[in-house]
Amino acid sequence: MFGSPKTKDLTAHQVKTALDAQEILLVDVREPAEFAAERIAGAVNIPLSSFDPKALPSADGKTLVLQCGSGKRSATAVDHCQKAGLVIDTHLTGGIMAWKAAGLPTVR
Repeated sequence: MFGSPKTKDLTAHQVKTALDAQEILLVDVREPAEFAAERIAGAVNIPLSSFDPKALPSADGKTLVLQCGSGKRSATAVDHCQKAGLVIDTHLTGGIMAWKAAGLPTVR
C-alpha cells in the first residue's frame, strides 16, 4: 500500500526455524473455528474480526509474527499494527497453506 511501511514476509521454513529456536511469537489471526480445526503448534489465536493491536500479548523479546490461512489477513493485521504505532511488520507469507505446502506439520 502506498505510503505504508513495508511488510516483512517470512517463508514457512523461516518461521519453522525461528519457532524451533524460540525466537518468535506466532499469532494466528484466523477465526477460532479455523484455529481449532488446524493450527501451527505454538501459535496463539487472536482473530482478525476482534483484532486490537494494543491487546497483543507481550512477545518477551521475541519477534511477533502474524499468520493466517493465505497471508491476506495477516498482512491486514500488520497494517492495523502499524497504524496503531506498533513496530510489528512480520508475517508468514502464504499463511498455513504455504506451511502445509512446505510439508510442515500442523496440529488437528
